[in-house]
Amino acid sequence: MGADSGSGESSLGKLFLPALTLASFSTGPIGVLAALLLIDIGDTFGTTVGVTSQINTSYSIAAVVFALLASVLSLKLKSKPLLLAGIFLMVVSVLGCYFAPDFVTLFVFFSISGAGYALVNPMTFALVGEHFPLEKRSGAIGLVVASGALVYVLGAPVIALMSGFGGWRFPLSGFVLPILLASLLMGFVGLPSASRNRNALSNSETPSGFKEIFMSKSAVACLVGDTFRSAAFVAVLFYSTSFFRERFSLPTDLASLILLSGALSYVVGSLTAGQLVKRLGRKPATVLTALLSGIFTVAYVFVPIIEISIALMLVAAWFFGMLASSANSLTLEQIPNHRGPMMSIDTAVINVGSAVGSAIGGLALLHFGYEGLASALGAIGIVSAIVFSLLAKDPTTK
Repeated sequence: MGADSGSGESSLGKLFLPALTLASFSTGPIGVLAALLLIDIGDTFGTTVGVTSQINTSYSIAAVVFALLASVLSLKLKSKPLLLAGIFLMVVSVLGCYFAPDFVTLFVFFSISGAGYALVNPMTFALVGEHFPLEKRSGAIGLVVASGALVYVLGAPVIALMSGFGGWRFPLSGFVLPILLASLLMGFVGLPSASRNRNALSNSETPSGFKEIFMSKSAVACLVGDTFRSAAFVAVLFYSTSFFRERFSLPTDLASLILLSGALSYVVGSLTAGQLVKRLGRKPATVLTALLSGIFTVAYVFVPIIEISIALMLVAAWFFGMLASSANSLTLEQIPNHRGPMMSIDTAVINVGSAVGSAIGGLALLHFGYEGLASALGAIGIVSAIVFSLLAKDPTTK
């Protein structure tokens, strides 16, 4: 009741929300580095782009496995030590990648970052739910989501610039590692150790925590809806740059600017979602933004005029940012006594959704072109809106 009533908000330190947003931001740079400098990494170890790209596969697999593990650990341990453990794992990962003498070593240590992310991401949301009053949670979640996406806007140019001076290892040691260390320090100092509205469960009670989650039709609906929205987002996040390069013959530098613009649009959307949630409520905001993001995902590939196509893609990214914040706000409230496990499982299904979306998108692109890709993934986004609308409930409203 303490967090819901807002009585504990004044007791939070000034570093609490900055520590959460920095933690969210700090998990992103290593992924941006891998995406930008995949060719450079491959040149170092004599591997092709196809082989080198498998470090992202190892990251995703580790993220899913450790997100499920975190769902168990969060029933027994507090959110702060789990979050700090995740950041520490990412520090180990960066150091291992920096000193990696061969590709196999790099492959193993890069996957550790996926494990770290799987601990950090759900615990940031769990801490918001445990310590912020109900009326301020959507705004805090918007900041956390935005900070995670902001790394594409701020981190990409910094990493690209630093790599020009010292190769792909230099931004690892000069940018990625310092941010993680700063996040580790700020989290240790700024995050409260005590949870306001949860108690660790005994071993005998642990299965009942999972039973409560999976016996809730609304909670399962949120997990399914999040899987679908994550799959749909692939059409904007992964395929839009290639679409503009191939369809309109854009050079790489201009296409990268479009990607940065899409990331910025996503950030602004996630920041403005709090106001939409306050006006409409968690569930209506989630349903509306899921529907619109799916529609605009389909629309942007069918327009033959590049300026309008770009504008529609940016609108889709905007609504996906709003959707991420509103959907996380809705999911967080499903099982108040088990927010850590709920958000850990949600992290796992979101990673599964991204993998499924990439697979479906790739097959649709191969057989039906970009129109088929956008139609398939956009339809999945619309299905997510239907799932949220028909099956999910907002426990905070009567």
